[in-house]
This record gives sequence, structure tokens and C-alpha cells, in this order.
Amino acid sequence: MFLPVLLMRKKHIISKLEKMNAVSKENAVTFKEAGIINPNGFHKFTLRLVEQGILRSYGDKYYLDTSKL
Repeated sequence: MFLPVLLMRKKHIISKLEKMNAVSKENAVTFKEAGIINPNGFHKFTLRLVEQGILRSYGDKYYLDTSKL
């Protein structure tokens, strides 16, 4: 039931971070800066994306690990 929502969330995060060119520690941005809807929502899902290596965290900022996409 929740899988489509999580899939949409993942695509939304990736799309917004790509548009911000957040693909390195130097270009990392907060979800709010990237314009991600409900930046504090889905915290456990965000942690899961970090654990999978899709996202990298740098303090309260995130960037994409393009080798995992």
C-alpha cells in the first residue's frame, strides 16, 4: 500500500537534488533548500536511502551518490 508513495518520494528527492546539482559534498543542500516537499517527513525512509548509498549526508545536508543511480 505504501510502496507507491515511497517510490514517488525517492524520485522526488533525486529529481530535486539533481536540479540543485547536489552530487558532491561541496554542493550538498538541505531538503528545504532543494525544495523537497515536507522536508522533515519520511525520516526513516531518508535514513534508508543513506544506508543504501543513494544519498550521502553531510551534517544536515544531502547529496546524491551518482554511482548508485
